[in-house]
Amino acid sequence: MENAPKKSFKNYIPRIILLLIVIGAAIYAYQKYQYNQHFETTDNAQIETYTVPVVPRVGGYVNTVNMKDFEEVKKGQLLVDIDDREQQLALVEMEAMYQQMLTDVENARASIKNTNLTIGAAEANLKSTVLRQDKARKDAERDAKLLADNAITKRQADDSKANLDIISAQLDGQKQDISASKSRLDILVANLHKAEAALAVQKAKIEQQKLKLTYSKVYATENGKIGRKSVEPGQFIQPGQTLATIVQDSLYWVVANFKETQISRMAVGQEVKITLDAFPEMELKGKIADFSDATGAKYALLPPDNASGNFVKVTQKIPVKIAIEGVEKLRDKLRAGMSVEAEVKIK
Repeated sequence: MENAPKKSFKNYIPRIILLLIVIGAAIYAYQKYQYNQHFETTDNAQIETYTVPVVPRVGGYVNTVNMKDFEEVKKGQLLVDIDDREQQLALVEMEAMYQQMLTDVENARASIKNTNLTIGAAEANLKSTVLRQDKARKDAERDAKLLADNAITKRQADDSKANLDIISAQLDGQKQDISASKSRLDILVANLHKAEAALAVQKAKIEQQKLKLTYSKVYATENGKIGRKSVEPGQFIQPGQTLATIVQDSLYWVVANFKETQISRMAVGQEVKITLDAFPEMELKGKIADFSDATGAKYALLPPDNASGNFVKVTQKIPVKIAIEGVEKLRDKLRAGMSVEAEVKIK
């Protein structure tokens, strides 16, 4: 029987390559497994910061614009000057009306004072009339007795009685005049209160108009840089219209969206390695600052409703806030919206 031909080394090369691939895959899988036991990663992350819109509180034509795209601004810096000539004229009109209403108040007070004097004089005359009535009554009673004794004529007794009736009628008339004056006084006091209230309202309108005039100048409310302006001199703007956005460059952080299956082993205070896509050679350090109380889908304009239609389970993402260490030294590198990769050390 002839000996079988010996297999050359070349015949084993495919098997060796396959074995090496299997061993390499096993090593990679083991390393990946060990890595996943100690780290959670995501590339769904970006740099965030505060942005403040530049919004006018009054409308009008723009006189000047004192800002440029991407320019640094300071808090309190004048950014936009709005034409306020119409507002100034409205203020002049309001102040003139205020003076007229102030005159009305003074006239009402003078009328009350005159009515009080009139009532005082009428009450003094009333006292005099009461004394005259008392004297006339006594005279009439005396003359009536004298007439009974035939000491005077009937005409004299009738004159005394008529004088008493005249004075009594005058007394009643004076009492009614005083009562009417007091009623008129109540009306005048009510009118005074009404005029004073209207004066207070007008004063408040003037103060409000003065406040509106300050709104014609739009100032920066925070330090930062202008993201992009959308206003030019001569343009007509509306209240609440966004003229620009101030991007604060004093504070940055990372918002990383981890899968809901990843956060079970994550906690506040854990260390995070941050890698910027723009500067891959830079590795920043950070720590988990907080977790969102809702998934990212809940912040969407139209959040999903699993109760309607056919339900398909989708792994949700949880936004995680990561504080960057030494952020004050990185202001010239960091920009809001930059993509980063976050690696959380869980063990």
